[in-house]
Amino acid sequence: MHLKGTLVEEDVIDVVLAGNPNVGKTAVFNALTGLHQKTGNWPGVTIEKKEGVFSCGSTKARVVDLPGIYGLNAFSLDERISRDYLVSSRPDLVLSIIDSTNLQRNLYLTLELIEMGVNVVVVLNMQDELEAQGISIDTEGMTRTLGSPVLLISALKRTGIQELKSEIIKNGKEGLPKTERKFHDQRIEEALRKIESLISLSEMGDKLNARWLSIKLIERDPEYRLILEKASAGIKSAVDQIISDLEKSVGDASVAIAQERYRSIQEIDANFVKKNTGRIDLTDRLDRVLTNKWLGIPIFFFLMWLTFQVTFAIGNFFLEQIEAGFEWLSESATALLVGNVPEIVVSLVSDGIIGGVGSVMVFVPNIFFLFLMIGILESSGYMSRAAFVMDRLMHKIGLHGKSFIPMIIGFGCTVPAIMATRTLESRKDRIITMLVSPFMSCSARLPIYLTFAAVFFSRRQGTVVFSIYVIGIVAAITMARIFKSTILKGETSPFVLELPPYRPPAMRETLRFAGTKSLMFLKRAGTVIFVVVIVIWALATFPAGVEYGSQESYAGMIGSTIAPLMSPMGFNNWESGVAVLMGGLAKEVVVGTYETLIGDGNLELTLREYFTPLSAYAFMLFTLLYMPCVAVFGAIWKEAGAKWALFTVVYTTLFAFFVASIVFQIGSLLLG
Repeated sequence: MHLKGTLVEEDVIDVVLAGNPNVGKTAVFNALTGLHQKTGNWPGVTIEKKEGVFSCGSTKARVVDLPGIYGLNAFSLDERISRDYLVSSRPDLVLSIIDSTNLQRNLYLTLELIEMGVNVVVVLNMQDELEAQGISIDTEGMTRTLGSPVLLISALKRTGIQELKSEIIKNGKEGLPKTERKFHDQRIEEALRKIESLISLSEMGDKLNARWLSIKLIERDPEYRLILEKASAGIKSAVDQIISDLEKSVGDASVAIAQERYRSIQEIDANFVKKNTGRIDLTDRLDRVLTNKWLGIPIFFFLMWLTFQVTFAIGNFFLEQIEAGFEWLSESATALLVGNVPEIVVSLVSDGIIGGVGSVMVFVPNIFFLFLMIGILESSGYMSRAAFVMDRLMHKIGLHGKSFIPMIIGFGCTVPAIMATRTLESRKDRIITMLVSPFMSCSARLPIYLTFAAVFFSRRQGTVVFSIYVIGIVAAITMARIFKSTILKGETSPFVLELPPYRPPAMRETLRFAGTKSLMFLKRAGTVIFVVVIVIWALATFPAGVEYGSQESYAGMIGSTIAPLMSPMGFNNWESGVAVLMGGLAKEVVVGTYETLIGDGNLELTLREYFTPLSAYAFMLFTLLYMPCVAVFGAIWKEAGAKWALFTVVYTTLFAFFVASIVFQIGSLLLG
């Protein structure tokens, strides 16, 4: 056995996880590997690749988590990555992860994996839900029929995990018995047998399983057709004749093969699954309300509003404690350093590092609770419904609900939202979604909203921040409609989305999710934000001899140049000019910029001096809508090209200026 990569060991087993979306594949991955995992990207693309390791006795196993897919036809990038990896890497073992409460939906991929000729262990996950629904599965009968071991586990409850590890080690070392399972009728099987015989006479089957290659040729898969093109004219002609003869009998051969797989799946479900038909389906009942034509969208916005209320109600308590801690740290550091080091060093530590970085880090509790609430909604199965109910609205603008999924991801970070557009089939839909995803409020903008809402809207913080998020969604939908009807016209792709059953949130995984996102924020605070606030401090300190943070400093000169441009939006102080400029690097540093420039001053009093509630709201809108950070700019450049990346910077900034100016000017007229 071997580990593919830089490490080579004799007793390392190469294991791959494959399965549909929403089958608990990530939970299985976490249960197997624990904290021994790393995240990267698949070669040549920006889709996340997860790898981990675990040990069982003296044997180690490397686990690779493939993207969630429904089949191996390579219609989408996810499917192509999975199929190419399975073919090229030849793993020792493939775990086919299945939602045990819905075998008929999940087994199609499993049958394809078995037909591919790889060693497959079928893992029926969600045993706890299976038992709660009164369903029982004859795993021994399924094992005999499929020719692969079938195990029943619950990854979230950690039941059956040790048995799964033992099965992995056993079958990874010894391999599974080579038994060819046939899932098709006699006509298709006869055609497969003939093509396999022809393949054996050529070099086509040297690197591929002959039966799998035969199936893909009958399905007229274009990538495998290229392999046939390299064969001799006689073999190519014979294969084409066999397929032609088959289609005279069964019609479209690819459809016939798919129908035969589904027939086999129905037989397995009928023979080995016993259901309690008297039980009431809670999911159907909830969906009648939550996905209702009239109630679905209002419920979605209510849940988002509730998310921000909870985020403020709980997070602000911890925020105040951390803020007090940083104030004490700043005062202590100043008292310790004064008289012992040059005054410029005292300023760097107190005003630059502690003041700048600390002003951002105090928001970690709010970010944690925001992601905790989002994680609960996602883990419960609701987030898929959010995309479903938004589908009706998205269709009116020429997109579909699947485009809303990257937008939801954008609430966390826009970079993975840009990556997620790769799941869209249409390039025009992908570009439109990339262009509007920056309008979804990422976690980096949250400190801006929290700071300004606390100062100017203390009694309605949650509602005000919620309104900013809603405006971001409306802006994204509006611009998508404009793009779809002008520069990026095209047909709307069909929308197919799996709605998983509702289930109690998996708090262990949800807490892990919220903790990971919070740590990512802390990491940026310790790297990007740390560097930027030191740069800002230097700009506010020099040239030598000027007062710290004065208009005569380099920062003041830069800000004074930008400030007049912002007058129509209601804020023309030079500090805001610097904050907006630095926010183009990373939105997290906007608040840190104010804190660093003010130095020993009181941030709240200074903001009240520079802003009114109306201009503060206009500033929040501008930071919501203007140019994305450099990381997002780079992601769009990589995914769509330099033209669209530069276009995004220009159009979002102009749009932000227009919206913020309109809000301030109309608001000023109404308020007198």
